[in-house]
Amino acid sequence: MLLVLFLSCAIISWCVSSTTSEDNPINGTPLKENKYTIPESRNGLWKLNLWNLFTDKDLNQTPNLDKATYYKLSDNKDIFITKKWVYAIQWKANDVTIYVEGSKEDKIQIVLDWVDIKNKDHPCIYVKQADKVFITTTDSENILEVTEWFMEIDGTKTTGVIFSKDDITLNGIGTLTVKSTKNGIVWKDDIKITWWTYNITAFKKAIDANDSIRILDWNFILEAWTDWLHAENKSDDKLWYIYIWWGNFTMDIWDDGIHWMSIVQIDSGNISIRWPEWIEWTYVQINWWNIEISGNDDWINTASKSKSLEVALEVNGWYTKIRMWAWDTDWIDSNWNIYLHGWVVDIVARAPADYLGAVVYDGGSLIIEWVEYDHIPNQRMRTR
Repeated sequence: MLLVLFLSCAIISWCVSSTTSEDNPINGTPLKENKYTIPESRNGLWKLNLWNLFTDKDLNQTPNLDKATYYKLSDNKDIFITKKWVYAIQWKANDVTIYVEGSKEDKIQIVLDWVDIKNKDHPCIYVKQADKVFITTTDSENILEVTEWFMEIDGTKTTGVIFSKDDITLNGIGTLTVKSTKNGIVWKDDIKITWWTYNITAFKKAIDANDSIRILDWNFILEAWTDWLHAENKSDDKLWYIYIWWGNFTMDIWDDGIHWMSIVQIDSGNISIRWPEWIEWTYVQINWWNIEISGNDDWINTASKSKSLEVALEVNGWYTKIRMWAWDTDWIDSNWNIYLHGWVVDIVARAPADYLGAVVYDGGSLIIEWVEYDHIPNQRMRTR
């Protein structure tokens, strides 16, 4: 306990000392308390560390608008942002795009304050260039929508309502609703999503990233025809990861919930989901989650998507209630290893587990079809 207290104080002290006093209001204020605790690891260090993934600016949900530049939306009049600052956007309009094209060193904050944009075929927000862009909601309801198919802009296929070529952070204390005929949010680097409520409805992917997806302390209501979260970088598979700390999910997906490459790590949260597969990834680590799921295919499918990691599922202390439908309905379909440490799983499924490698199992309670097991039965060779 003394060690945890010392580390917490050290981290808070570092956040305070690392915040500059420049006049630019984007700097905001550092965190005043350490509310993001990390559970004790039962199997060594976590794959991803919360403290290395977010900054105090990512977690500062209240923008400083004292010196902000204000824009009032108007039909068919685009907004062009070209330098670092805080920009507050207000009002309702049709066929408007907020373009961001600063320098590669610029940090820019866009504050949505009761914004409602409805476009036919262009993104509502298009980040062409910046070091990083913060899209922050005030205590308000904001809607971004594209109603028809997306057009190319200067040779670029813009495929999302929010489309970014550089790093972005979504935060704030309000609600952001995104509606799309293709993808909801698309970016070519890293995205961080912190706090409050996001409602995303997309014909294809809800959120599509080239590098990492980092999510902390939020509520999501998602509906998509393909994937909920998709991360893929064909040039460097170490960048293909998703980190989630504490989330409330309500999701309807017609393909995979979380799909594609290297690491998925989930540290606490609640989830209510209905889709074919929840996660299809290389290494999946789940720590302290309460999950209730119904599905019609594999709940977790670990497969060799990345050459940098072993294929495995690791679980550290959780409670899960799973109700699988018919067809090939495995609880776990692992193409190699499974590590289970302190857990309770209540499953109704035709094929509870399907794996090729070894199982490391050091306790917990596994209930399959109302019968408790002291091992993980392997359905790999079972014929039905």
